[in-house]
Amino acid sequence: MYIIYGGTGGIGAALARRLARSGARLHLVARDPARLKALAQETGASFTAGDVLDAELFARVAADAPGPLAGLAYAVGSINLKPLSKLTESDFLADFRLNALGAAAAVRAALPGLKAGEGTPAVVLFSTVAVQQGFPAHASVAMAKGAVEGLTRALAAELAPKLRVNAVAPSLTRTPLAAALTSNEQMAGAIAQLHPLQRLGDPEDVASLAQYLLSGEAGWITGQIIAVDGGRSTLRNRG
Repeated sequence: MYIIYGGTGGIGAALARRLARSGARLHLVARDPARLKALAQETGASFTAGDVLDAELFARVAADAPGPLAGLAYAVGSINLKPLSKLTESDFLADFRLNALGAAAAVRAALPGLKAGEGTPAVVLFSTVAVQQGFPAHASVAMAKGAVEGLTRALAAELAPKLRVNAVAPSLTRTPLAAALTSNEQMAGAIAQLHPLQRLGDPEDVASLAQYLLSGEAGWITGQIIAVDGGRSTLRNRG
């Protein structure tokens, strides 16, 4: 069984559908009970409804999906874009709790089930291109996701050889979370042109790598932060 936090989000739902098509058993976690129930019916998954900002959620998930587990994906994120002068302490704390502390709590609660899994179960966390490539107005989210990258490497070292831990770092992807940036086609087109591959990401671009990292085919990969970003973190456009 795989646990997917953020299971009804753009990337989480795409990952859930891919894993379900492969025959995997799933347990989905998300805030919206109606969307969660609909996706659970589509994928044959069990589910827990709740908010990752509620510290009690993680124990409920562990009770609902006790394992053995084949893997866990924490596909939860935020896009809180403000200049530093407009960011409050509450902004920083909320982004940290949602992205980094939530990821740590999700893995910690699932550890007994993951350690009971066969082979080398895997954890996949999610960062952002904004950690490696500095962007204005990204201080809070980049700081929180930078903590996720540190957590990824620390847990990969601590939990080896029984578990593998990796992170995926996307650039802007056409998901409901990013709708404020992608629903305006002129804005979306301008951002797409900043990528060497000249387009924005789709949820499937990111979910396909996450599925691979959760699978046994990635059995010798751990402690890695892998970009799925159209080349934006490492390449310059021509001209």
